[in-house]
Amino acid sequence: MKESLEGETGEAMGHVRVRDRLIVALDRPDLKEALEQVDRIGDAVQWYKVGLQLFVASGRDAVTALADRGKRVFLDLKLHDIPATVERAIRALDGLPVAFLTVHASGGPEMLRAAAGAARSMAAGPRLLGVTLLTSLDGTEIPALFNAKTDAREKVLALAGLCADAGVDGVIASPQEIDSLRREHPAPFLVVTPGIRGAGDAAHDQKRTLSLAEALARGADYVVVGRPVLEAPDPRAVVAAYQDSI
Repeated sequence: MKESLEGETGEAMGHVRVRDRLIVALDRPDLKEALEQVDRIGDAVQWYKVGLQLFVASGRDAVTALADRGKRVFLDLKLHDIPATVERAIRALDGLPVAFLTVHASGGPEMLRAAAGAARSMAAGPRLLGVTLLTSLDGTEIPALFNAKTDAREKVLALAGLCADAGVDGVIASPQEIDSLRREHPAPFLVVTPGIRGAGDAAHDQKRTLSLAEALARGADYVVVGRPVLEAPDPRAVVAAYQDSI
């Protein structure tokens, strides 16, 4: 059975605690440096994302080390392969204390169904999320990628529909698509949103962005932030400012 997620959807903005909604992307080259960041931030952050870089560098130890510190883990591997390979890869993760897990929605309905079934079989009961359109894309790439004349919003909605039909628990999408996603996919379907940038933040490689407060107001369940927190002189002050902003 899936454990309940603290701060589930449905709260009014005035009652939202950023600590329950903020996932810090722990994109660091090795586990030692990553854990130094976690210890520096302390109890201001509950959730961390282990992405491809850290998982390739440190493997399962990255997940267990965070869990040992009482943190919740979003394992963001963005799996994308033939259905049998993705299913077996997810089953191989069984035993890890992960709360969220990702696959690419563009892997198609059969892959998504196989992934959803495998995730449901895991003891930790992670929520499976389909990655729609990366926030490093602005939509102009869609004709070349998908041989289709459509915009980012329409493509995200189409991929989200595939996920919902396949039994996937939610999607990863930019904050600019949240309104449309919420109209078509109300709770408990999850919307987890990267591409969070404030007015004074460097965009880096993020193209479809909004502020944390705007993303939550539009209906994001969780927001993912990396460099604006990790590269700040005082990460705890950044988190406090996020709380003040809502």
